[in-house]
Amino acid sequence: MHTISDPSILYFGTPVVLVGTINEDGAHNLAPISSVFWLGWRSMIGISAYSKTAQNLLRTKQCTLNLPSVREVEAVNKLALTTGSDPVPEAKRLRGYRFEPNKFDIAGMKPLPADLVDAPLVAECPVQMEAALMGIHPVANESEVQRGRILSLELKILRVHLEGAILMDGSTNRVDPDKWRPLIMSFQQFYGLGPQLHDSKLGTVPEERYRTPDIEERP
Repeated sequence: MHTISDPSILYFGTPVVLVGTINEDGAHNLAPISSVFWLGWRSMIGISAYSKTAQNLLRTKQCTLNLPSVREVEAVNKLALTTGSDPVPEAKRLRGYRFEPNKFDIAGMKPLPADLVDAPLVAECPVQMEAALMGIHPVANESEVQRGRILSLELKILRVHLEGAILMDGSTNRVDPDKWRPLIMSFQQFYGLGPQLHDSKLGTVPEERYRTPDIEERP
């Protein structure tokens, strides 16, 4: 039997992606997101328009998308509740975020130069993708309260780098799903393809902090 429900978030389970971008001063920025999906070699990511990652992407029109496996969970968790924006946007401040200019350092990860874009690849991630910004699609643009706050960015994948350990035997173009163990975010918690893997700092933020006007404005 189903119950009519008003969840504050609808993160039913999506892969974690580390988005690499370049700041105005040439420094590297790295941000974890989990609002993402792919269609062919296009990727759609959902992101706050006020985030440093979004600002960098809109300025440079390029980024990298790096997919961590379950073994990188602790490094990813160190990036949680940090932002490259100074001052910290109010919505993030209320959720406990702090300004952190050295994302790679605090995560203990290594940036690598990409082939086709200026943004950094993440050495530790088994999947690395270089991408160019193709389209900007405002989300909730019909809502006066939310207009301009959230963006869905269409990215064209330019090049894919895959760790040999996740490839099918004898192939350089096929990922073996029995070897690939993506890191999954489900309702603010980390999972692999199985039980919960690790406590999540994001899980300390009350879900109500993510509640949007859409919930209240429904007919």
